[in-house]
Amino acid sequence: MSTDADVRRSEARSRVVRALANPTRLLIVEALSRGEACVNDLTALTSFDVSTVSKHLAVLRGVGLVQADKRGLNVFYTLACPCLGDFFSCIDQINRNQARAAQRAAV
Repeated sequence: MSTDADVRRSEARSRVVRALANPTRLLIVEALSRGEACVNDLTALTSFDVSTVSKHLAVLRGVGLVQADKRGLNVFYTLACPCLGDFFSCIDQINRNQARAAQRAAV
């Protein structure tokens, strides 16, 4: 039986996972896992305009995945939790396992 705390924790986790459930935001997070970047850097990476990238960053900030540091006219972003790379490594392992299973099934 789930407690209220279990339900609240699941809802909070779901908000983070939903924020990550977008290829552009995943690309941004992956770039930030290599170090800080400003909006212009991330705009060049994604090929979207500054407004669109800023909206993606707002979603990521809203769930606590990234932090912003305004310096002069630029805002620099960093991951709020560097262990996010471990999460991606886990997902990559799942994808490798599925690819191997698909290869075995095709033989």
